[in-house]
Amino acid sequence: MKYQKLLILFLGAFVLGSCDPEEQVTDITQFPRMKVENQSVLENIGTANVSVELTWAYTQEVTVEYEIMVAENGEAESGQDFEGQTGKLTFPVGSLTADISVTIIDDVISEPNEKFQVVLSNPVYGKLLNSTAIITIENDDSSLNVDGSGYEAPELYQGYLRAWEEDFSAGAIDASIWTHEIGGNGWGNSELQYYTDKPTNSFQAAGYLFIEAKEQTIGSNDYTSARLISQDKFEFEYGRVDIRAKLPKGKGLWPALWMLGHDFGEVGWPRCGEIDIMELIGSSPKIVHGTAHYFGDNNSHQFQGGSTFLSGGGDYSDAFHVYSIIWRENYIEWQVDGKKFHTLTPSDIEGEWPFNDEFFFILNVAVGGQWPGNPDASTIFPQQMLVDYIRLYQLV
Repeated sequence: MKYQKLLILFLGAFVLGSCDPEEQVTDITQFPRMKVENQSVLENIGTANVSVELTWAYTQEVTVEYEIMVAENGEAESGQDFEGQTGKLTFPVGSLTADISVTIIDDVISEPNEKFQVVLSNPVYGKLLNSTAIITIENDDSSLNVDGSGYEAPELYQGYLRAWEEDFSAGAIDASIWTHEIGGNGWGNSELQYYTDKPTNSFQAAGYLFIEAKEQTIGSNDYTSARLISQDKFEFEYGRVDIRAKLPKGKGLWPALWMLGHDFGEVGWPRCGEIDIMELIGSSPKIVHGTAHYFGDNNSHQFQGGSTFLSGGGDYSDAFHVYSIIWRENYIEWQVDGKKFHTLTPSDIEGEWPFNDEFFFILNVAVGGQWPGNPDASTIFPQQMLVDYIRLYQLV
């Protein structure tokens, strides 16, 4: 009997020794703990090393799977701000740390700090103290050097007083003036973008407002952008409006600087009136349009407008230009860089003249729609509209 017991013990030891190494240790309290901590990295670092630590060295090789991925509300985007990836991290016998290498994508756009996450799972010979770390990409373009070349409007006009100005010089978009409209319902034109209030789609830097259209999926929308309105915050009647801006281009892009009547919420569109100070179709980047929309005598939407062609080399994406209207009672005139290209009076239309009332501003970059068509393989994203200032002059 004594020898039988010894044989059983020997055979048991042999079986255990021949099992998979991972099955030899069943008491996970003896495994080292592993952790990954939140950290910040500079946008221009190139490659960031995210360290995973063990609480003590182990006698077996320790492994853990990881995923580099978008964080909820973190703003950083895989493929644009960092390279997403999955893999397995290995700790050699006796080691306490191992690094995950993450590619950080630099740009020249001044934007808020952005975040992504590292997620750990399925440890072998280890136990997770925590499974997630947030990695903050610190923007390094705070002194963004924007090429501000282009047309400069006069500071003053004879007979006019500068009544109001938005120069976008504050650190953040002024919520006392602007409201972000949000959604992706086509906006009445079969548009493809989802408008957000995220700082990746609209922000202020270096004295400019940036509105950025991105190839980014939200719900059923494959693009994001921003649309800012001054409704109920800044509304006015009559004057000269100068907007200095630099425009995006590319098939399917549709930047606009425009206005709606303040009674839009009560009477609807087009009875409220619409004044498009500037619109551009991205596939024709040398042509801008100025248009008025109104309710016609035939009980339907009507519009009148004109266009102007940028002569010489380049297009409206290469430099800043000033898009203007001169708006008086029963009169609207459109200008680019101080040159008139279209006028409108009540005698030019067959319908209601809704333009003797207060209006509010709208600034946006749409993607796709009935007029510009959809983006194609030639369209480069992201695309930006930069606005230097909006100035309102009124008669003395």
